[in-house]
Amino acid sequence: MTSRPVSRRSVLTASAAAAATALAGCGLSTPGGGGGTSGAPSGSGGGEGDHPALVVAGTEELGAFNPISGHGEQGGTALYEGLLRLRSDDPEALPTMEPALAAEEPTVSKDQRTWRVPVRQGVRFHDGSELTAEDVVATYRALLDPESGSEAAWAYDMVRTVEAEGDEVVFHLEYPYVDFPSRMLLGIAPKAKFTGGPATESPLNREPVGTGPLRLVSLKPHEATLERFEDYWGEPSAVPRLTITTVLDEGTRAQQVRAGEVDGTVLPPKLAQATADAADHLQLAVAKTADWRGVSFPEKAAVAATPELRVALNLAVDRQAMIDAVLGGRGTPAATPVSAVYGDAYEDLAYEHDPEKAKQVLEEAGWAPGEDGIRTKDGERAGFTLAYDPKDSVRRDLAVAFAEDLKKVGVEVTPKGMTWDEIEPVYREIGILLGGGDKPYSIDSQVFGQLHTPMKGAAFFYNPGGQGSDELDALLEKARRATDETERNRLYRDVQKKTFEDPNGVYFMFLEHTYVHDPRGYDTGNLVVEPHAHGVSWGPWWNVGQWT
Repeated sequence: MTSRPVSRRSVLTASAAAAATALAGCGLSTPGGGGGTSGAPSGSGGGEGDHPALVVAGTEELGAFNPISGHGEQGGTALYEGLLRLRSDDPEALPTMEPALAAEEPTVSKDQRTWRVPVRQGVRFHDGSELTAEDVVATYRALLDPESGSEAAWAYDMVRTVEAEGDEVVFHLEYPYVDFPSRMLLGIAPKAKFTGGPATESPLNREPVGTGPLRLVSLKPHEATLERFEDYWGEPSAVPRLTITTVLDEGTRAQQVRAGEVDGTVLPPKLAQATADAADHLQLAVAKTADWRGVSFPEKAAVAATPELRVALNLAVDRQAMIDAVLGGRGTPAATPVSAVYGDAYEDLAYEHDPEKAKQVLEEAGWAPGEDGIRTKDGERAGFTLAYDPKDSVRRDLAVAFAEDLKKVGVEVTPKGMTWDEIEPVYREIGILLGGGDKPYSIDSQVFGQLHTPMKGAAFFYNPGGQGSDELDALLEKARRATDETERNRLYRDVQKKTFEDPNGVYFMFLEHTYVHDPRGYDTGNLVVEPHAHGVSWGPWWNVGQWT
């Protein structure tokens, strides 16, 4: 079987390019793209020479640094590196990819089922051991091992085998998969660290060993300290030390960054704007994303039992009003999980806000308004409980706005703050205020789990109501296997059309992620189009190890 180099055009261009799609092979000494902002030094943190240390406040759980559990799976980590890494030359477009632990661009067979990746030589892990192809193989095998219980494993189901051939890693796939470079972002750890058992119990969670430009030197319940890795294979980090603190309350984080107690944080859009405006030394950073918010329907909700009823509930929602009131205008209305960043694979669809039409559909389906305005049919009230994460003020406010919109058409939605541990046992019985787009650097992983009928091994929050059809499942399977770019784009547009006609929820909008920071004199480079995950592993800090 002959192999050929992948062309230099990224697999992540807006057209979600197919068989000949490529990797950006630009200079490895300046990853992450150029440009960005700089500012005069001020604020907190110690310093070494002209390069100050940084302190940032986030909401992320500290002590869950195992890549097999998903840490840094999409590239947002300074501790680990994958075979490939993100490169952002245009913060408005999906990033390209370039070699990191790969010595050069992967090659792919003509049938798109065998990928070969030469492993970079002379790379050391944080424990001093040298990177080999066997470490890469061990990492992927650990991810795919059922005993690991990794919730990320379902996204790698195309991998049949992974093996080392000298200094090369060879992936054999079950089916053609042109988006496979997006699966090469997975952080690599030493083979010796994979001893079997659940990923959540691995020592890598609290003692991470990667090859990244920063290494963990201290971990406390609410504070992690990372320092420059002096034996890094590339250009050493200009940032000597990064301290990450966990501060769940957004008001406290805003106060800390205004006071200069921390150098940056993530905040909801309206609070971020107000915080940045309140202090001359602070900058507002706004990242484009594929991160959506929306609502799932309960599996057996009678008022959402047919495609027509589910469309009616979509027509009842004033998406732009939500964006303006809750997000301060920082969002784009959504009708499906696919945004315009996917270029030629994107179908421009929109549900007009039409509550009168929604009422008409409900009436025709036999849902008549009662004395209190809530509709009933065969003695059942139209409505359901809507769970939201009580720690997230944006989800809370969106849940309330959704309930108000649906009440206007006679459907009673009851928002209820619930932890994810409380939601999981009853997820089929309730609606859930969801966020998605956790793997956006492939259009397949952006839509497959969310739109496919529930799959074995996938987390419960993928299509929790279970709506869908065999026809849509078959279309999703066909699209992910397509190798012709034009055909593939057409299939994904068809996926969106079918979802629009028979929705499995209400997709509100794609968010913009907002951060407030003092760059402390650093050139931070471009922002990157972000996944659902956001916090101080993303925003201006997504490439912190490459700041100058």
